Amino acid sequence: MNEPSAVSPTTAGPTELASALRDAALAAGFVRVGFAPAERFEGGAERLERWLAAGHHGEMAYLAGVERASPRALLAEVRTIVVVALPYPADPLMQLRRKNSSQLSGAVARYALGDDYHVALKQKLQVLADACAKVVGRPVAARACVDTAPLLEREAAARAGVGFIGKSTMAIIPGVGSYFVLGELLLDVEVTPSAPEEAAHCGSCRACLDRCPTGAFVDDYVLDARRCISYLTIELRGAIPRELRAPIGTRVFGCDVCQDVCPFNASPRPRAVAPELLPRDGRSAPDLVRLLELGSAEYRRFVKGSAIRRVSRTRLARNAAVALGNSGDPLAIAPLVRALERDPRPLVRSHAAWGLGRLGGDQARAALAASASSDSDPEVREEARSALLELAPPC
Repeated sequence: MNEPSAVSPTTAGPTELASALRDAALAAGFVRVGFAPAERFEGGAERLERWLAAGHHGEMAYLAGVERASPRALLAEVRTIVVVALPYPADPLMQLRRKNSSQLSGAVARYALGDDYHVALKQKLQVLADACAKVVGRPVAARACVDTAPLLEREAAARAGVGFIGKSTMAIIPGVGSYFVLGELLLDVEVTPSAPEEAAHCGSCRACLDRCPTGAFVDDYVLDARRCISYLTIELRGAIPRELRAPIGTRVFGCDVCQDVCPFNASPRPRAVAPELLPRDGRSAPDLVRLLELGSAEYRRFVKGSAIRRVSRTRLARNAAVALGNSGDPLAIAPLVRALERDPRPLVRSHAAWGLGRLGGDQARAALAASASSDSDPEVREEARSALLELAPPC
C-alpha cells in the first residue's frame, strides 16, 4: 500500500488529508473514493419514507423504524463520510459458459461469486482508518459501514461525488459502470469534500425498466422490491408468487439484468476487479440438483465465506426447485419428483410441484397426482392440484 506519511502529522489539513486518503484508497483496490460532510440526507429520508409508505419494501421490515439518513446516529462525533467503490466482475462470457455446461446450472448474481464483500470492504476500510490516524498523528474515531449498517449509502455516494443514482436505483460511476459494492468510513476529522453528483445521467434511456423480467420498476428511480428477483430469491421467506416464478428463470441468488442492459456497463475495455471478488469454484454456475438436495453440512460448505450466506438452506432449495422447473430439461424431472415425495420441508415440496407442472410428462403427472391427494401439507396439495391443471391432458 502507498504510505501517506509524506504529509506531516502536524501540518496536514483537510485538503492534504483528502489527497492522502485518496492515494490509500486507490492503493487498497478501490476504483473510486469521495468525501462528503456528515450532514443528514434530508432528500433521501423523504424518498425512503414515501417508498416505505407504499409498501415497496415487502417483508424487509428492518428498513423501517430506524434512522438511516443521519450519519451521526452511527457515530456521534462524525465530521466526514468517506465513500469507496470496490469493483466485482462483469463477465460477458459467464452466461455462455452456463449455457454450455452439461449440468443443470443456476445463476448467481455476480457480486456474490467471490468472497463475502462485507468482510473485504471492512478490512479495506480499516486500512483507510489507520492511514487517516497516521496522517493526523492521533487516534481517530471511525466506523466502517457496509450495506448492513443503517445508512443511505447510495445517497452518500452521490453526495461524495463517487457516482449518481440511476433509474435502476443502482449507483453508477461514469467510466466504471455499476458492477461495484459501496463502503463508507465515518471519521471524526474534517476532509475537504468532493464535488457531489447532483443529477442523474440516464437521459431518456429506459433499458433497465423495460428489460426487468418481473416488471419490478414502478417508475424511474422507483423499485417495488416485492417484484424484484433479488428480493424474491434472497429476502422473501415464504412462497414465491406463482406469477413471478417463470420470469426468475434459472436464477437462484439475485439478478443482474438491470445492470447487464445498462449502457454505462457496455464497455469493450477491461475494467478493474478486486481479487477478493473474483468467482470461486462452484458459484458461477451452481449445480441445481445439488442445491435442491443440499444437507446442512454441505450447505455450510457451499456458503462459507460468501455473501450467499444471506439465504437459508430452505430458501436456496426453493429457488433451485423453481430454476429446475424453468430449465425446460427433462433431466430435471427426477430430482423434482424426489423432492416432492421426500423433502421434509413443505416450502420446497410446493415449489417442486410447481416445477413439475412446468416440465410435464407421465412421471411428473403421477407424482403430482399422488401429492395432490396425500401430502400432509394443504399448501403442497394445492400447489400439486394447480400444477396438474397446467399440464396438458394425457393422450
